[in-house]
Amino acid sequence: MTSTGDRTTKTPAEANEMERWASLIGGGAMVLTGLSQRSLRGVLTALAGGGLIYQGITKQSTIQQAQEALGMNKPIKVEKTVTINKPADELYRFWHNFEQLPTFMKHLQYVKVYDAKRSHWIAKAPLANNVEWDAEILEDRENEFISWASVEGADIDNSGFVRFKKAPGDRGTEVKVVLEYNIPGGGLSAALAKLFGEEPEQQIGDDLRRFKMLMEAGEIATTEGQPTGKR
Repeated sequence: MTSTGDRTTKTPAEANEMERWASLIGGGAMVLTGLSQRSLRGVLTALAGGGLIYQGITKQSTIQQAQEALGMNKPIKVEKTVTINKPADELYRFWHNFEQLPTFMKHLQYVKVYDAKRSHWIAKAPLANNVEWDAEILEDRENEFISWASVEGADIDNSGFVRFKKAPGDRGTEVKVVLEYNIPGGGLSAALAKLFGEEPEQQIGDDLRRFKMLMEAGEIATTEGQPTGKR
């Protein structure tokens, strides 16, 4: 440590040591907080804290580098498109009745519509947890487009849209879904979900395939013990 007049300047080694201890202390606090919550958010917080502890032990130079290395604080974005041999207005009407979405969205347990703008959602999550949030419609263009975002207090902040567009060659309708999740742990959480077979991108792709079957055939083919869903 060096002094210049009334100011004290830390050497790089001292700054690195302080950052290392900040990682260890901050990570330990996150682990304790996460484990005490007994929820998915708690599990992810504990995992993120464990990552900071690891970075502290291995003497990474900055906390920011540790977070970037773990993929923390980065939103998870998923885009999927499917072509369905049905007109856009029919697909839009079915989707817009949000309480029907659990019919083909396997991870959704329950949706309750409050009014024209607000709804409540409960979804399955890794490690046998559930997450809940209220969502608000941001834009709604009949037969074309619906966008939404979670409101304050959501277990997982999320937003997204679904777009219905006429497919080339009169082949029905292209349904595009874009979702963005902002959850504790970021990319680390996505890796954990993938480990348990619940990667968001795969999940949404499977949901859209079931939606296609339901709308074109009137039912979802039974696979792996999944019950048939009929309209």
